Amino acid sequence: MKAMVCTKYGKPDVLQLQEVEKPIPKENEILIKIYATTVTSGDCRVRSFNSPLLLWLPMRIVLGLRKPRKSILGVELAGEVEDVGKNVTRFKKGDQLFAMTGMKFGGYAEYICLPEKGTIAVKPENVTYEEAASISFGGTTALHFFRKGTIQTGQKVLIYGASGAVGTAAVQLASYYGAEVTGVCSAKNSELVKSLGADRVIDYQNENFTEKQEKYDLIFDAVGKITKNQCKAALALNGRFVSVEGQGIAKVQTKDLLLLKKLIEEGQIKSVIDRCYSLEQVPEAHEYVETGHKIGSVVVTLKK
Repeated sequence: MKAMVCTKYGKPDVLQLQEVEKPIPKENEILIKIYATTVTSGDCRVRSFNSPLLLWLPMRIVLGLRKPRKSILGVELAGEVEDVGKNVTRFKKGDQLFAMTGMKFGGYAEYICLPEKGTIAVKPENVTYEEAASISFGGTTALHFFRKGTIQTGQKVLIYGASGAVGTAAVQLASYYGAEVTGVCSAKNSELVKSLGADRVIDYQNENFTEKQEKYDLIFDAVGKITKNQCKAALALNGRFVSVEGQGIAKVQTKDLLLLKKLIEEGQIKSVIDRCYSLEQVPEAHEYVETGHKIGSVVVTLKK
């Protein structure tokens, strides 16, 4: 099968399309034919190994010393079950699924084997494979940090980086939870963020939300570019700050995928896709994601 392999740490050109062995499912695994995956900022960080000096050695031990131990990147995907192990009962051949692979990676390939008890759910009926693949990373990350920040109905919630993959999901989910939502993004993305459920939008290029009088019960930094100390003036009494940066890996749960599926099918949230690339174009997709200006998700479409 074809796969985009990360041959070493470095620039996007270290990603090379190769023929690799097609996996065979073990007795508790399912074989998924992948139809769509994404390029996330996390994929780019692993490929380039942009890690603080203090974390350099620990992260190299975890990820691999000279190159990524899991050489096929990609953490979210959608596809169809092609085969199942003999002990699998949860899924059957032909099921249409979407899934998160976590630190196992593996999305940049035509096939992948995942344990049936992994973070996998039946794909929402009313969306494409591309739309299904593009909501799981942002949606599950937002849900994790909203739990951490104990989001509640009626709270004033600010989403910093509201137009990215995590941010667009967070705006929609905060609105679903009944919060009063303020999104921070560039002016060109303000209408999109409003359409996703933000009650107001702040253009970070021309305004500093920390210098305004508004106080927030929860500030969620969805891009890892601000600190709690910077936000102190904007936090209400007992207000909480959570960030994707420096607060550990988001704990992904199957129940989160099931909630996303429900909300998508009910029309309460939707995927936001910036661009689509082919598997062969994954290096170009990495280059684009690294500009820091993507809106929502960057999707990789494989042949059906």
